[in-house]
Amino acid sequence: MFEPNLPHNLALPRPGKEFVLSGPTFAQVYDMAGWLQEFYAGENRRNQAVCLATDNKALIAAALLASMAAGPLLLLPYAFSARILAEMHEAQGYNLAISDSKRDFPATTRVICPEPGKNQGRFQLDEFDPAAPLLRLFTGGSTGTPRSWLKTAGNLFAEAFYLAKKYQINQNDLLVATVSPYHIYGLLFSVIIPFISSATVRGDTPCFPAEIREATRDRATILAAVPAHYRALKGEKTGGQALRLAFSSAGRLDQADNEDFYQKNNIPIVEVYGSTETGGIGARNRSHGESCFYPFAPVDWQISRERLKLKSPFISPGAELDEKGFFTMGDRIEPGPENGFFMKGRADAIVKVGGKRVDLEEVRDRIKAQHGVMDCVVVSLADPGGRENMIAALVQGKNDKVKELRKNLGLILEPCALPRLIRRTDNIPLTANGKYDPAAIKKLFN
Repeated sequence: MFEPNLPHNLALPRPGKEFVLSGPTFAQVYDMAGWLQEFYAGENRRNQAVCLATDNKALIAAALLASMAAGPLLLLPYAFSARILAEMHEAQGYNLAISDSKRDFPATTRVICPEPGKNQGRFQLDEFDPAAPLLRLFTGGSTGTPRSWLKTAGNLFAEAFYLAKKYQINQNDLLVATVSPYHIYGLLFSVIIPFISSATVRGDTPCFPAEIREATRDRATILAAVPAHYRALKGEKTGGQALRLAFSSAGRLDQADNEDFYQKNNIPIVEVYGSTETGGIGARNRSHGESCFYPFAPVDWQISRERLKLKSPFISPGAELDEKGFFTMGDRIEPGPENGFFMKGRADAIVKVGGKRVDLEEVRDRIKAQHGVMDCVVVSLADPGGRENMIAALVQGKNDKVKELRKNLGLILEPCALPRLIRRTDNIPLTANGKYDPAAIKKLFN
């Protein structure tokens, strides 16, 4: 199993170097971690959970370091609303939070915040257990139902060291991430990977096209974004001369968006496949001729009944494993060349309509191929007039002639696959992490 020597790799090669661009240095991150470590020791917080409610990347890095040194379990919310913070409080019972902004915490919560250059302490990592729980990530879930996933230091830092080495991320790099650090993808690429590789990261999280182009214009060398952001960037050059690599995750990147980015910028996009509970599983670079995904070296995998099964040091403890220790993904897989695999869509994207199987992702692809359609989401809804499912499509595009679209689809789709409902929208609702918002989408149909 892949096991980096974490404590030795967390040394400070250049303490005065900026960790956050125009912000805290690596030494200041360690100072804040030391202050937290001393605070925890003074209050005997080792076995208590602490809510980490901030998008300050230097503060997150410091909190991770302090908790690795036998500190408390960190709780990372997927948003900072009073409702979500209250739900976390009810589930985990925290009474201490780390935050640099005013939040609507439950009334019994005490808030602390070390400040770079002001709160200094001597950080020590004398004992370290890579299998010990480090943080619990809360997610909105694809169904809108909140879930949480436990992560160990070994899960997170092993993946970060592997990716940094594989893609040669080092102290000369400046990373720009369009995903917030309380999402697993954003946490890795905007906090952990730049920290362990001595790189620098931008402190903001740009998400609009103009913001992303501005952020990558000068010194930025690596962009980590999501498919929705690459789609929004189509048609114009994005990065400056220093940009050398781009990553995409948290959803399926359309080939047209991939090709457009490469043609405009001459920069390949590495598509990373994985999930919160599994960590990274594999990747592909279509600009280098890779049509299928190739698993990362630490991942042991197999295909069983069109489903991907894997063992990995990145998998969350508590994830449901079979008798042989394999985790089963919810995606349909097909073998590819040279030990690779093709993604065939979600297993739960197959629904029955009129007794026939319909692949919602295939319907989506057919709709997106129509003239004037920029994006589309296809869902299965309960038919109010019967017991069957009915297919509905939310379409974003320049062409607002729904009748014409329905007529064209009738020529290429079987009757069972033809959407009963087609709604047009100027913008498909997205979550803060750049994914489609299923709850908001279904409300549009209601």
